[in-house]
Amino acid sequence: MLTTVKSRITPYTGGLLLATVIAVAASFLSEHYGAPVMLFALLIGIAFHFLSEDETCATGIDFAAKTLLRFGVGLLGLRLGLAEVMSLGFTPIIAVIAFVLATLACGALMSYLLGRRMAFGLLAGGSVAICGASAALAIASVLPPHKDREQDTLFVVIGVTALSTFAMIAYPILFQSLGLSDVESGFLVGATIHDVAQVVGAGYSISEEAGVIATYVKILRVALLPIVMLVTMFSFRGAKQQRVGIPWFLLMFAGCAVVANLGVLPAPLLTLLNEFSRWCLVIAISALGVKTSLARIVKVKASYSIILIAETLLLLMIALLFVYFYDI
Repeated sequence: MLTTVKSRITPYTGGLLLATVIAVAASFLSEHYGAPVMLFALLIGIAFHFLSEDETCATGIDFAAKTLLRFGVGLLGLRLGLAEVMSLGFTPIIAVIAFVLATLACGALMSYLLGRRMAFGLLAGGSVAICGASAALAIASVLPPHKDREQDTLFVVIGVTALSTFAMIAYPILFQSLGLSDVESGFLVGATIHDVAQVVGAGYSISEEAGVIATYVKILRVALLPIVMLVTMFSFRGAKQQRVGIPWFLLMFAGCAVVANLGVLPAPLLTLLNEFSRWCLVIAISALGVKTSLARIVKVKASYSIILIAETLLLLMIALLFVYFYDI
């Protein structure tokens, strides 16, 4: 039995160990130089990209960048208090829904104007509006078969990951230069950056309060994924009928938030779980950095990037206008 357990664990150890070492190094540099730990984790991870496809590291790196990330995000619910939710109110929730709809509409319109298929517009729009590469893969799974579907999906995944990585670094600088508060910056990070990992990294690079707000707003966007998938599925005749479920980490986040606000967890245990969540996220961002290929990013065709860039800029613009006119 021990041999069986060992054989199942072994493929993960190399990649997890690499990501953990990078996370420890990033934490050390962050403590000594005062820069965001998530940024250090991402940049150091990128330097080790050559190990991302090594057979001893690939499985563990992929596990850390996906499963460990989602587990850490789920545990972030323990940090979400009623005060943070009430500070936002219901209007920002409605605004997030409007942002998603506007981004999807932009994708459809740009696709039509540039002579691309409507399916591509929804694929690109959904990835920008919801949760980046994960949304792209989920939406692609319910689109009708097409000879270019795999190529389109790969392009969207690469493009949206590149934009999200850039946004993770640039947006916190932009929002702080505009003199926005941590709550406003957190809302904007959660409402505009594509992938969950980059939202967490950008939010916590500003402050813990901004990180919690950013994660909460991002969870609202992720919660709309099943609805967008259903709309997409029924918009195309012949689309595959597939069960559409709610992401498990969304349910975990909500459950942890309820438990934390009931006050049933002892303070030492809550502190321990929050610290464990932080390390899960730093390790996950480190793994994401290892998986990030700068060479693949620069190969994205400029003509194909117009739709993704237009959607990204639209989302940023309307979110900034909302914060400007609505006092969060």
